[in-house]
Amino acid sequence: MDDIDSMFTDLLGEMDLLTQSLGYEMEPSEMSSSSQRENNFSIGFTDLNESLNELEDHDLDALMADLGSDLAETEERLSATKTGHVHTQQHKSGYSTQQQNVRAPISLSQMSTLASSSSSPSPEPTKPLPPGEAEAQAKTDKIKLALEKLKEAKVKKLVVKVMMSDGSSKTLMVDERQTVRDVLDNLFEKTHCDYSMDWSLCEINPELQTERGFEDHEYLVEPLSAWTRDSKNKIIFLLRPNKYLFFKDPQIFYLWKKDQKHINEIKERHKELLIKENFDGPSLIVPDLEGLLYLREDGKKSWKRRYFLLRASGIYYVPKGKTKTSRDLACFIQFDKVNIYTTTDYKQKYKAPTDFCFILKHPQIQKESQHIRFLCCDDEHTLSLWVNSIRVAKYGAILYKNYQMAVRRASTISSTLHLTSLPASSPSTPTVHRANGHTSQEDLPEPPPDFIPPHPPGWGSGV
Repeated sequence: MDDIDSMFTDLLGEMDLLTQSLGYEMEPSEMSSSSQRENNFSIGFTDLNESLNELEDHDLDALMADLGSDLAETEERLSATKTGHVHTQQHKSGYSTQQQNVRAPISLSQMSTLASSSSSPSPEPTKPLPPGEAEAQAKTDKIKLALEKLKEAKVKKLVVKVMMSDGSSKTLMVDERQTVRDVLDNLFEKTHCDYSMDWSLCEINPELQTERGFEDHEYLVEPLSAWTRDSKNKIIFLLRPNKYLFFKDPQIFYLWKKDQKHINEIKERHKELLIKENFDGPSLIVPDLEGLLYLREDGKKSWKRRYFLLRASGIYYVPKGKTKTSRDLACFIQFDKVNIYTTTDYKQKYKAPTDFCFILKHPQIQKESQHIRFLCCDDEHTLSLWVNSIRVAKYGAILYKNYQMAVRRASTISSTLHLTSLPASSPSTPTVHRANGHTSQEDLPEPPPDFIPPHPPGWGSGV
């Protein structure tokens, strides 16, 4: 297998620029656009060869089919361009002849033949391999071809290891056209878990001790491409009960100044009215959240309390000696180029007043930096208020569309699973009907319970 690694060494070498670019302090806006585009082709593995070996056979076949389709389409486009060029030349010379010998798209079997012939110009006859070795060799050949063609593909593709909450993992092939919603649907099929809207893909950064749930509309390849080659980051598939808490209980955020008893007594129709009033108008209304938070000052270990206010464009604070009027507010950070991350054990790591902290940073910052903004809340409830409200301020109505789609998806799949679990009627055991013509629910067997991976310690309180 050494030859496979050597084939890809030059491709991995191109990633050094990205690694080096994040090795020293720089403003995120100054990062090279070319560095942003350069990426490894696998996430969660030591090298691409290992990741391709982890792919299930049908996923590897799907990858090969995609790459074959890319090559065939490229060949067609080149042939069309060549044909158009010749026709133009013939038109200029005053005559035309029928085009011949136009190169046809190369099939997947031809690609395999070309790959084997390029690696061994004058192959010698070999003895037939035993069945087990033949299958292994066939997969090795596919991997060799995939290594050669991945870089040439029009669409960026990543082979990604996704960790399950029980410690196991699944390997997926993801391309730049797939959203997080698409990847979640793929994982539902692979894990046979339920289709709850609370399932999430989360990015874990061990160095910064941070976690962020990817939003369903995000294209997964984009944030993963910001990871460095030697990154210890992980992607985890887990349930996050607070993923769409904002839309399940909007009164918690829009009526946060009210007493808890009043908030708990809000009826469903009033919740719907709150969503309609704040999301269906000419402009989205962000919760008017404000209050004292602890701020970790730049380059210092101390935390100081400041009064912060949330606005649609960002977070603002009240300077010393000033009032909360708009003209006195100073901008702390804007949301257009940063993401929000929750943290783990910052009380010990950074001597924070509590462990209920969050940070705001550019997604390409993967290690400690002066451009990270640290904030700390008094309790978990306050942390949830700020984190979820900031998500709404940043993403706006698209977050609500994500929620609606997740609800529809869960409802559709649940209905389909229920219908497929109904037993077929047989002459020996006639189906019992009630007077209204509907099948008696007592006579229907309960569907088998869906497998839900257990929660790891500490993950149940994600915000």
